Amino acid sequence: QVQLVESGGGRVQPGGSLRLSCAASGFALGRYALGWFRQPPEKEHEGVREGVSCIRSSDGGTYTADSVKGRFTISGDSLGNTIYLQMNDLKPEDTAIYYCATALLSGGLCWSSGGNWGQGTQVTVSS
Repeated sequence: QVQLVESGGGRVQPGGSLRLSCAASGFALGRYALGWFRQPPEKEHEGVREGVSCIRSSDGGTYTADSVKGRFTISGDSLGNTIYLQMNDLKPEDTAIYYCATALLSGGLCWSSGGNWGQGTQVTVSS
């Protein structure tokens, strides 16, 4: 059974930093990439989760959305079962529930795959 457990959310002021972690287990690491997706409050009713950043453990390939490029950095441990999202220079528009999910990374794009999601962690950026 796939398990994805996020941690590290919280409330920060604009310009602040947070580091999210996702511990993954229960699936063959080479089968999926792992990614971060977020659901802003204004899109909660739509159930839309935006792709933020993904990483593929097999070759270290990554994807990062233009909206966070230069501010967010995804990384993974050497075993490929824990990923991190370092978020710097946070803005109010980064406020969202951040989810870790199994994903596919191909052609410079990333999308969730496999239907495996963590419980989510809230990130709030406000003064």
